Amino acid sequence: MRNTRNFDIIENKDFSIEPLLESSYEQVHFKQCSLTDLAGIDFIDCVFEECNLSNASVKNCKISDIAFVNCKLTGVNFSESKDFAFAAFFENCILDYAIFERKKLNKSIFNNCKIHHADFTQTDLSKCKVHNCDFWEAVFSGTNLAGVDFSTSKNFTIDPTANSIRKAKFLSSDLAGLLTKFDIIIK
Repeated sequence: MRNTRNFDIIENKDFSIEPLLESSYEQVHFKQCSLTDLAGIDFIDCVFEECNLSNASVKNCKISDIAFVNCKLTGVNFSESKDFAFAAFFENCILDYAIFERKKLNKSIFNNCKIHHADFTQTDLSKCKVHNCDFWEAVFSGTNLAGVDFSTSKNFTIDPTANSIRKAKFLSSDLAGLLTKFDIIIK
């Protein structure tokens, strides 16, 4: 996790009861907070640690150089956030049912995350860093996966005819996840 020594700290707040008051937060460390409505708020160079953001609204929210560490982000529709300067770092997060449809994520990092049933339809993940993630039932359709290293991740099903996978890296033991569409038996 990045050095947050000079960041303002907001800790143990339930923002589902009292909403965030500012329209912009820069270099703020949110720790053990619950947040449900981030719509229209700009977050620049912030950290969310051990926060619950499940089903939070991020409509027109700016997410620029944001770290989510040990957070629950179930059902968050990131495709509704602002596209300009989108960059997020996810570490040890739960991103089940998250939606990244049509998002450009090539500056993002996913590290040790559970990403079940997430939607990456028409998402640009090229150059995105992925390490030790579980993509069980995640949807990849029209997705740019060029150069992504999946060699430490698991449970993905990716149709190479419906996605761009040029120079993506996979373990030979995970090739079944690329051949599911063909209904073949691999021994």
